[in-house]
Amino acid sequence: MFKSLHLTKYQLALLAIIINTIIWSASAPILKWSIGDAPPFAFAFYRFLFATLILFPFVIKSLRIKYEDILKIFVLSLVGITAHISFYYLGLALAPSINVPIITSSTPLFLIIGALLFLHEKPKKKVIIGTVISMFGVMIIILRPLLDHAAVGSILGNFYHVLGVVSFVIYTLLLKKYKLHYPFSTLLFWMFLFGTLVFFPLYLAEMQSIPFFHLNLHGILGISYGSIFSSLIGYYLYNYAATYLKANEIGIFSYSEPIITALVAIPLLGEQITFIYLLGSLFVFMGIIIAENRMHFHPGHNLKPHQTLE
Repeated sequence: MFKSLHLTKYQLALLAIIINTIIWSASAPILKWSIGDAPPFAFAFYRFLFATLILFPFVIKSLRIKYEDILKIFVLSLVGITAHISFYYLGLALAPSINVPIITSSTPLFLIIGALLFLHEKPKKKVIIGTVISMFGVMIIILRPLLDHAAVGSILGNFYHVLGVVSFVIYTLLLKKYKLHYPFSTLLFWMFLFGTLVFFPLYLAEMQSIPFFHLNLHGILGISYGSIFSSLIGYYLYNYAATYLKANEIGIFSYSEPIITALVAIPLLGEQITFIYLLGSLFVFMGIIIAENRMHFHPGHNLKPHQTLE
């Protein structure tokens, strides 16, 4: 995609991560704009069905996986796609999209907690302090509707986003544990396929209560953006960047995500940035800055940051 440009590999990687950050940051408001006209499971089913079909020709020669790895990949798909994306879409339907990058940015901190609970890691004092500060900020964002006198139902949406982060943390820990040695595109294809198969009965059940549902322009644009840009192009760019950039160099770009999301969400959805939102965001990022000085104490250190499927 970038080879025709006369840039060094490092410069191309920087360009890739910049475009990737824009695509993924804009994802939440764009999907929220479109999901209002499409039931969540129907939206998820069509998105991953199309992504699977588009990816298939590119991986047809490398689809073979070991029999003993099928269950592992299915579990990864169940947690990393079905659970993670379901909570993500349910959250978008209820809560402002500008909350997503703030809550998602706490993923490394949930990884630290996961390491404490399941791997018995012993993080240093700065990690504990940073985690507590960030979690306080996350709670401010979650309870923001009460403090801003907004719709109380959006609190549930914020909790859905937290559950989505927890699902992704479990996926990350399992990915680290399983150590599957396949090309990323192969693993992604099978996860997309399993995700599509699991979403299908949920989609059929959803259609029982919405018998006259049909995709309109909003839904089609949202599914297209999720399938082509967020899933395929976004992951291609991310993995290209991760090949030539250090993890901390990639992580720097994640701090721009709330700004980009807000620039899209404010004109597209009319969402507002309030003092409470800024206060919660300040605590989240302050805690991350403190904790990241010792990020190598959690199991996600060698994994790519913010590798979500939104």
